Amino acid sequence: MFIAETFTSLQGEGMLAGIPSFFIRTSGCNLRCRWCDTPYTSWLPEGDRRAVADLVVEAVGSGVGHVVVTGGEPLLQREIAALTRGLRRADLHVTVETAGTVDPDFECDLLSLSPKTANSDPQGAWRERHRRLRSGHESMRRLVGRFPKHQLKFVVADGDDLRDVLAVLEIVGGIEPSRVLLMAEGRTAAEVATKAPMVAALCLEHGFRYTPRLHLDLFGAGRGV
Repeated sequence: MFIAETFTSLQGEGMLAGIPSFFIRTSGCNLRCRWCDTPYTSWLPEGDRRAVADLVVEAVGSGVGHVVVTGGEPLLQREIAALTRGLRRADLHVTVETAGTVDPDFECDLLSLSPKTANSDPQGAWRERHRRLRSGHESMRRLVGRFPKHQLKFVVADGDDLRDVLAVLEIVGGIEPSRVLLMAEGRTAAEVATKAPMVAALCLEHGFRYTPRLHLDLFGAGRGV
């Protein structure tokens, strides 16, 4: 697999925020979000080829019980099924983070979908391709149907983003509000903090969950956190 980095940290976002977890970050993505916080897995992908068996051994050796397979877009990796099966057979809890634009065979204990809205659209040559890919929701519907244990995380930059969030939820269908998490857009903890009250108000209004970004609060922006 094409891997950007592996590391042990606290899960920073979502329903499992705060849980010690081993992260396997794949490299390569079919989207180009303008606010991407891991450009080394998207805009300028980098990393090394790693054997699935070695990744499983490293995950077990981390000593924590939760593994997060993220990216980039991990579902683009041809070996994703072998990796997730191997991790679960090692009795590890597996979260898979995905934008939901593709739906290959794989396994997980928690599907973490991050649908992209208009606030992610980049400028330039990638704009139309990005918009087309992030607007196709058939894969997302199939993923939600396959994995009843799921969460949907949305990046919110301002109050106008709520319209897009509600539109995605209507298209996908059948999503419980308690499984919808909103997070404030920002590259630093200070930027996130300025938008947090607005995002919290949207959660209160619609019954969604507010998710912090603990990795920024605790470790700052950077790799391996």
